[in-house]
Amino acid sequence: MFFRRKGYLRKEFDEKFLEDLQQLKSQWMQQKELVAKSFEVSEAATSYLHLAEAKYFYAIKEARRRNIKVLKQ
Repeated sequence: MFFRRKGYLRKEFDEKFLEDLQQLKSQWMQQKELVAKSFEVSEAATSYLHLAEAKYFYAIKEARRRNIKVLKQ
């Protein structure tokens, strides 16, 4: 009775996690473009780039740990 919601909740949280993963990827790509287009790259810009990259790759590792798969359509 109490365990029926487990699959539903897992699916709901996995979908939310995939949305967050896409958002992290877009933030990383935006920061990467900003640094690539800059003439003089500041130290803060490179640190934000490394931070965005680290967040994205940590989320990828978490997705692998949770065994989340994306279906390509």
